[in-house]
Amino acid sequence: MFKDSWQFSRSRSKSEKFLEGAIDLHVHPGPHLFSSPRSTDPIKTAIEARDAGMRAFAIMDVFNMSVGTAWMVQQVVEGIEVYGGIILNTVFGGMNPRAVKTAMYYGSGARYVTFGAHSTYFQAYKEGRYDDDGKWILLREKYPKFVTEELDRCIRIPEGEPTPELKEILEVIAANPQVYLETGHVSNQEAFRLLELGKQYGIKKLVVSNAVVENMTDAEIEKAIGMGAWIERLLAAHTHTTPIPKTHYYVEPEYRAMDEGLQSTTHGGVAKVAEQIKKFGADHFFIGTDFGVYTLPTPVEGFREFIACLMDLGLTDEEIRKVSSINPGKLVDLND
Repeated sequence: MFKDSWQFSRSRSKSEKFLEGAIDLHVHPGPHLFSSPRSTDPIKTAIEARDAGMRAFAIMDVFNMSVGTAWMVQQVVEGIEVYGGIILNTVFGGMNPRAVKTAMYYGSGARYVTFGAHSTYFQAYKEGRYDDDGKWILLREKYPKFVTEELDRCIRIPEGEPTPELKEILEVIAANPQVYLETGHVSNQEAFRLLELGKQYGIKKLVVSNAVVENMTDAEIEKAIGMGAWIERLLAAHTHTTPIPKTHYYVEPEYRAMDEGLQSTTHGGVAKVAEQIKKFGADHFFIGTDFGVYTLPTPVEGFREFIACLMDLGLTDEEIRKVSSINPGKLVDLND
């Protein structure tokens, strides 16, 4: 039997080899809410990532600016870069320029500003779960306090003139070219408005969050790429944890909701990610895990599994290296 190159080109050791020089810009280690236990902490993640040969990772924290945590990790773990930033969730009151300015000068200094995770109006408005009778319930309809304490404080991106708060945040990002703007879990329309504003204000690094890409058509992905945006693709959206009700973002147990506000698992999965990379070109994408929750492997192992899946789906070595190392390296100015 003749050896087909695809049949014999994949192995666990090769997927581990791809970790050398890799960068994961979306990691959620502890600390976190008691209701959402973590698989690891930032120091353990840094040690595991360094020992695997990774160059860097970025800590995402939905309750704190992660620049302080990144700074502390860098004091005790040598041989790897650790980045932090700020996610404009309701714990900061939503659109808060003071918090963004502070993040620039605190700890290791912000490398990203994200316009909300579940704390966007678009995301929180549709969040829900199935009740004991199998009926789909929306948090905003079942719990009036959810509206006043969460939904009313959530991020919304205006179509017209930016609010004074949004304007100030855009100006701060533009004045700090080391920082990339990430859309967060906004609607497609809001994401495109952020890309327009980013270009208008001279922001050089623009990222369309995985949560937005999941809802995009091919034409919209092509449009975002044409506007100079990077396309983020994460593994966590395509795992067994997606349809499990949890409280990633709320201290109230009654606010348990399915991840991404979905009523079921996402469509397409990792195969869809590979298809998009092939169709639009690896030059425009970067991958990450979004791992940290205790029901999933550690982020480093998750990154290896993502790479292994992309190997199985026929991405070339060059394409994998681009989306796992070269492109995220450009976002954090880490390439030679």
